[in-house]
Amino acid sequence: MDAAKIAELFFYAIPALITGGIAYYFFKEHIQNEFNRRRFMLQRDMQKEALPLRLQAYERMALFLERITPAKLLIRVKPNSSNKDDYEALLIATIEQELDHNISQQIYVSDECWSIINAAKNATIQLIRKASLLEKTTTSDKLREIVLTEMMEKQPPSNAALSFIKKEVSEIW
Repeated sequence: MDAAKIAELFFYAIPALITGGIAYYFFKEHIQNEFNRRRFMLQRDMQKEALPLRLQAYERMALFLERITPAKLLIRVKPNSSNKDDYEALLIATIEQELDHNISQQIYVSDECWSIINAAKNATIQLIRKASLLEKTTTSDKLREIVLTEMMEKQPPSNAALSFIKKEVSEIW
């Protein structure tokens, strides 16, 4: 084979290689666009189904925070005896049980929101424990009175968490 024939073959192959390269590029872009479109459609469908679940989780956590507000908790949970330690344990167990009923909601709320909800729960428990440790707290009724009096002077810990939930839900819309 002489050099002229090789050059001739090379000149015929160049347009075929260029056409093949362009076709490869366009098919690659088309496949990538189709993949992105399908992923977007799937994500949109998942969000359509997940939004009601997320909103329900926020609703349940708002209800949880309302239920552990000391004033409402003390009205709902009556003391079994006049022993302040028994009543303190009952209140704390009630708060923990309330959270246990809603523990699965953490997968639908943000990590920051869940941390704030846990902090509100812990602050409420701490408030009850502090009131129980006071020397003037001698009975369960006195414990109720002290906690309610303290709540008249300052906001319950759950209010900050409720505000955060409201802010986070408004960002979803």
